[in-house]
Amino acid sequence: MSSNAMSGSSMKWLALVGWLAVCYLVSGVAGFFTARQIPTWYASIAQPSFTPPNWVFAPVWTTLYTLMGIAAWLVWRLPDSPNRTWALDMFWLQLALNFAWSFLFFDRHWILTAAIEVVALWAAILAMTIAYARVNRVAMWMMVPYLAWVSFASALNWGVWWVNR
Repeated sequence: MSSNAMSGSSMKWLALVGWLAVCYLVSGVAGFFTARQIPTWYASIAQPSFTPPNWVFAPVWTTLYTLMGIAAWLVWRLPDSPNRTWALDMFWLQLALNFAWSFLFFDRHWILTAAIEVVALWAAILAMTIAYARVNRVAMWMMVPYLAWVSFASALNWGVWWVNR
């Protein structure tokens, strides 16, 4: 294998690490807002009956951020096109909304605002998933668990609002 081929291969994997790092960075900063509120504010508010135990959230979100990073990388590796650009734009939008939700809910304690925002997040994830389907089916399927989880998280957020209104 030539040094150019090896260099290209190394760059491909370095790019994957970069996409994962972006996702984990957002997760880590959002986790900062979340973790300090779990034993205090979050523990003090009423929860709907279908609230999972707290330990469920970290492995689920770690898996989802991993899938998100890999899927974005798969799309990014494709030749430039309007559909690829749109798919990556939707990635950045949903990532920003994902981050904003943690801030609104856990840092600000704006339960209703977060419930409204999570609907926008869900729509952005759906738009991203559809955009991924146009360019890479594997990436699209990697977003299905994320869409399913945020559907559940939306119901949970609205449930928290309902029992605490």
